[in-house]
Amino acid sequence: MKILMYTVRPDEQGPINEWVKQHPDYHIDTNTVPLNADTVDLAKGYDGVVILQHASIPDPIVYQKLREFGIKQLSLRSTGYEIIDLAEATKNGLAVTNVPGYSPRSVSELVLADVMYLLRHLGEVREREQHGDFRWTNTEAKEIHTLTVGIIGAGKIGSAVARIFRALGATVIAADPIHRPDLNDTLTYVDHETVYKTADIVTMHTPLTDETHHMINAKVFKEMKSTAIFINASRGPVVKTEDLVDALDNKEIAAAAIDTFEGETPIVNHDLTGKPIHNDNLEKLLAMPNVNVSPHIGFYTEVAVQNMVEITLNDVETILQGKTSLHQVN
Repeated sequence: MKILMYTVRPDEQGPINEWVKQHPDYHIDTNTVPLNADTVDLAKGYDGVVILQHASIPDPIVYQKLREFGIKQLSLRSTGYEIIDLAEATKNGLAVTNVPGYSPRSVSELVLADVMYLLRHLGEVREREQHGDFRWTNTEAKEIHTLTVGIIGAGKIGSAVARIFRALGATVIAADPIHRPDLNDTLTYVDHETVYKTADIVTMHTPLTDETHHMINAKVFKEMKSTAIFINASRGPVVKTEDLVDALDNKEIAAAAIDTFEGETPIVNHDLTGKPIHNDNLEKLLAMPNVNVSPHIGFYTEVAVQNMVEITLNDVETILQGKTSLHQVN
């Protein structure tokens, strides 16, 4: 069996080679380009296709050609699958799979790092120190055990975030339509409005859907405490970025950290040294000392990369054997 993996990074090659050693009946080729109408012909002659990319695949010809090539699946090495036209994939007989839990701890640990960075005013301190100012002015911090952490979306990642902050003594509340009994000793379920109005830290862990697109906007920011820290480590478009900028400018919230943002595709994992960013809202956020921006690296740990590769390739094997993957999303 032959599998083609698109947009493979060097750090993924080790886990890929290890998987092939354990599955000698499979041959895997890799490339560094995204799957789209211009590159879909590369998949001709293969039995399975695996992708990981930010760019969406709206062109029906991609799905039609994969079907013509005899391919039965399209597997993503990621949790989010909003880049796929699921209706078109289904129409062409493609089983689409994702990796729903490659390492919830990886994202939750970045959230903790962001909170500590902002809570202790390290951005403001660093900016002052660059000008020789080492005063303590306006750097008095709150301790985590005195705070309420509000989670929007308490799935695998959100629940990992909840457990970390609960272990540190914080009060944890969450808004999620699914109430998990195993979290009863960790958090209290409330509605969205209660999270926005009462949490000292609001952290996003939702998928990107039509319902969650721009769910965090000017109205929501006005409901938050003026001392609140806002974190988004889910999907960029769940937040209306210009409204986040305004909320920070108007001091409607105190600080923010974003690991993902609108318009990130041409920016994330690219070296733009000396080049224009072409994203006005991002440039404004980067200039704010009370904001921490990271380039979608919440997932990026050794454990997560290994799990992403192994789980995805196991799903391809399952489907090629005529079985149904537990991670099928269409």
